[in-house]
Amino acid sequence: MEGMEGGEEGIGRSLGELRQAFKSGRTRSVGWRKSQLQAILKLMDENEDQIFKALQQDLGMHPVEAYRDEIGVVKKSASYSLSCVGKWMAPTKGQIPLLFFPASGEVLPEPLGLALIFVSTGIGSVDRAISTGNAVVLKPSELAPACSFLANTIPLYLDSNAIKVVEGGTDIAEQLLQQKWDKIFFTGIALCLIVPSILFLG
Repeated sequence: MEGMEGGEEGIGRSLGELRQAFKSGRTRSVGWRKSQLQAILKLMDENEDQIFKALQQDLGMHPVEAYRDEIGVVKKSASYSLSCVGKWMAPTKGQIPLLFFPASGEVLPEPLGLALIFVSTGIGSVDRAISTGNAVVLKPSELAPACSFLANTIPLYLDSNAIKVVEGGTDIAEQLLQQKWDKIFFTGIALCLIVPSILFLG
């Protein structure tokens, strides 16, 4: 994974690359999804001590609290997604009107496309977006400077063609929100957009 360029032109170019990766089908396979979830678990295991230190510097978190509320949550969520992703992708029986008897139908889950994730610390809900087969932009908070080391660490683990990190302040956040998204994940901010969004409450 690599960082996304700042500025309207750079953001637009990076989003074009992500949409192309999604349209190519790169993120749809169960193999890709599982490999990225495994990479998240590896990232958390190999950088746990540094994450502890960053959370202590930014939020004053004790290691026990940091594991309970941040690291452990991500590990548990990614592990659960890893064990269930095949089942989530499987088609289910669909209801067909009697008029079409004896035809049968099925419902096949489909990824939405491009997801934007705002996170206050850590990597937030990236495992949820990945397990559902989406391309991802991760926007860490500028108010957690110690945790920003993850912006440089994440590229060493995840797929740079389908997942990108962009750093910056409110100006970058506003530029991102002016783009077209298929899903937005956020925590504790107000959005006045006609975009499917998921609010995570702490």
